Amino acid sequence: MQRLSLYIVFLIFVSALPAKENLVFHVPIQGTIDMGLPHYIERVVEDAEEVSADAIIFDIDTFGGRVDAATQIKDAILDSKVMTVAYINKRAISAGALISLSCDSVFMTPGASIGAATAVDLQGKKASEKVISYMREEMASTAEANHRSREVASAMVDEELEISFFVSHTGDTLTSKDVDGFYEGKLVTLSTHLALQTGMADKEIKDFTELLKHLGMDDHDIIEESESWSEALVRFLTNPMVAPLFMSLGMLGLFMEIKSPGFGVPGALGLLFLALFFGSHLLVGLADMTELLLLFTGIILLLLELLVIPGFGVAGLSGIALVLFSMYKMLLGSYPSPEEYRYAYMGLSVGILTAFISAVILYRTLPHTELYKRLIPFTPQKSDAGFTVSKGYNKLQGETGVSVTDLRPSGKIELGNTVYQAMSHGDYIEKGEKVIVDGVDENQLLVKKV
Repeated sequence: MQRLSLYIVFLIFVSALPAKENLVFHVPIQGTIDMGLPHYIERVVEDAEEVSADAIIFDIDTFGGRVDAATQIKDAILDSKVMTVAYINKRAISAGALISLSCDSVFMTPGASIGAATAVDLQGKKASEKVISYMREEMASTAEANHRSREVASAMVDEELEISFFVSHTGDTLTSKDVDGFYEGKLVTLSTHLALQTGMADKEIKDFTELLKHLGMDDHDIIEESESWSEALVRFLTNPMVAPLFMSLGMLGLFMEIKSPGFGVPGALGLLFLALFFGSHLLVGLADMTELLLLFTGIILLLLELLVIPGFGVAGLSGIALVLFSMYKMLLGSYPSPEEYRYAYMGLSVGILTAFISAVILYRTLPHTELYKRLIPFTPQKSDAGFTVSKGYNKLQGETGVSVTDLRPSGKIELGNTVYQAMSHGDYIEKGEKVIVDGVDENQLLVKKV
């Protein structure tokens, strides 16, 4: 009887335990691979691991993007404790090929393609040998980690490699007649059929539903992942088309502040735009503490010049130079080619020129606009309304003193123990002559010889 009671208690306890959820994360990777994407993928992998998901399916359709971004995504996928699946839905070109090969399984839709992973500069030309060598080994080692051909993966990066023949997992022999990219001077890009023959893909799958069925997960709950608002904002701010705009607006605000007394709205807006520019680049890894230190030092020197030191000199110029250099550093990637250095310089130059031209246009046109007049109303202060700039010299009329310089007709006189600017009525008065004040003209004493 006691055993039966214990058995019933055990059954009740087990039935009260929450059932393990069968979860699959569906993650789209589409469009350009930029530096904002790795943080999104890393967050998704952490979420999937936290709930012990059965798989993460990356729905890939991309022409590629930044090499440094792709390597960060590759590392996050390879380190994942959850099974990862690449579903190439149309294409996985360049950086997309590296991401796909880092997954445990690769599936492709009919008519899809993978490959052409050579690194290029901003003009589409082949990058330096240093960058190519790095990318070639990244592709090879990633393919090798998931038991795929490092030879074919390397040939996706470097067209100077030639593959004489390749024996597929089915025992078929492929040559350059079968795969155009096996020729020297040709990059390897594989169709779905060729990817299956070379073992770079596992199976042709028509749609996502068929993929779930093939994986035995058609009864699983699907978690549709998407970027959070903060991740989308960071990707927007680091977009190559948007980042230079914020850089130009930041510099424009600082330029306008330099020409204005004190510290006001232009300087505050300039610092805000620069904070958005630097903050977003810092989050995605395009900026590090070196660039941040340069930025803060430059801003401190500018504030010192604007608020403490009169005029504009060494501190202001040094501050501007440090801010611009920190911006230049952030326009470079982790593996810059000579062309990228040149384009970073051009991007910074265009930003400076745009800010300067905008500042000139604003200074010439803004004060004449109705909006400016409403914001900063100008009221003339006329003497008949009681306004005056008099220094009280009228009370000095009739006082006598001595000229301390020659008056020709302007010079200086001494009344009591005070020296004043004075002017004769056209007469020449020598130094040391005794004079009398007989009038005032715009805060200048009028005198004549006694």
